[in-house]
Amino acid sequence: MPKVAIVMGSKSDTEMMQPAVEILKGFGIECDIAVISAHRTPDKARDYAKGARERGIEVIIAAAGGAAHLPGVIASWTTLPVIGVPLASSELKGVDALYSIVQMPGGIPVACVSVGSWGVKNAAYLAAEILGLKYNSISEAYEKYRTDLARS
Repeated sequence: MPKVAIVMGSKSDTEMMQPAVEILKGFGIECDIAVISAHRTPDKARDYAKGARERGIEVIIAAAGGAAHLPGVIASWTTLPVIGVPLASSELKGVDALYSIVQMPGGIPVACVSVGSWGVKNAAYLAAEILGLKYNSISEAYEKYRTDLARS
């Protein structure tokens, strides 16, 4: 079964990331959820990212606010696709996190979605699109979702 990791910098981000979990489950995609701080637990971030492929993870969604180093740190330790979700957790309302995620150096890509709830959902949809390249059942479910979306 394909697996997406949802990694967030703080336990307080769990509720905000719940829609991504629900979307992925709706497409039959298993989720591995972890709370890892790029700053407080850097060794844990490294070990998690380096071992992700062996645990069956195929795409990583990394959500963080403020300086938002988590997506980049995770991407530096794996060649799996990483989707960064900037969270509005500071006085700058997520703009700081957005800039941190989109300014990755050449060679260490992180896909970036918008700040907030649309970004959370789009991270899950993007993960489904990526996995749909390999898994027909996910591709078909996603195509159906998009067809139904166009009808509404």
